[in-house]
Amino acid sequence: MAITAAASRLGVSAFKDSSLVELRPTSSLEDINNAIEAVYRQVLGNDHLMKAERLTSAESLLRDRSISVREFVRAVAKSELYKEKFFYKNYHPRTIELNFKHLLGRAVYDESEIIEHLDIYQNEGFEADIDSYIDSDEYIENFGEDIVPYYRGFSTQRGQKTVGFTRMFQLYKGYANSDRAQGNSGSPRLTYDLARNIATPVRNSGVGGVLSGTTTTERSGLYRLRVTQGARGKAPQLRRSINEYVVPYERLSPTLQKLNQKGCQILSITNA
Repeated sequence: MAITAAASRLGVSAFKDSSLVELRPTSSLEDINNAIEAVYRQVLGNDHLMKAERLTSAESLLRDRSISVREFVRAVAKSELYKEKFFYKNYHPRTIELNFKHLLGRAVYDESEIIEHLDIYQNEGFEADIDSYIDSDEYIENFGEDIVPYYRGFSTQRGQKTVGFTRMFQLYKGYANSDRAQGNSGSPRLTYDLARNIATPVRNSGVGGVLSGTTTTERSGLYRLRVTQGARGKAPQLRRSINEYVVPYERLSPTLQKLNQKGCQILSITNA
């Protein structure tokens, strides 16, 4: 992957020509220890890990080759440690964003993926939702049993959508940054773009600028929604009424969800 001067300022140069971390039948104990550290770094979003927080039992099983890297990833993602860092204190859409980043190495593509995982969590629970990532065809095809998940969103691969590249920068703030160190870390980052089904701008976090060639949108202030109200129940639609709502950005996604539940059709979303 070629890294331009502008892109290098965003921190992706750390992934240039980086090798996969993969365990093989001939891997040494040092290789296994390196894989363990790589899993912690990836699944915990580069967050600092205390010695007392380590999953020593799961580590021992991996060192004995009683479990695969995939099962070690599963153990970390289902652990109380992961929940404390990324589940309990976050809005659930933010947790889903991070699950995609940590377990599949990419950003959410569209709102349907958020809805799918919300549904799994609400009907089957947290652990079933984690399993849905790790047991997915996408995970197995890209990482198999013994490759440590990595950030795939910065390179072009078969099956990836190009919108994922720009969305990834809403979740990634540089190689040395952790997912809990980012400001307002408990709130979703992609709500606005997913709701409007638009591309996400790539911003230089150091200077707040936008890379040329990317879409720019304003994520603050008030937004005006123009909607039509659908007929209630089986009643015929006698006339088409158009309503307008003015909402702040932080209420945009919940308002859209409520309107969709009422059968409304969104005509436009503009700055108020």
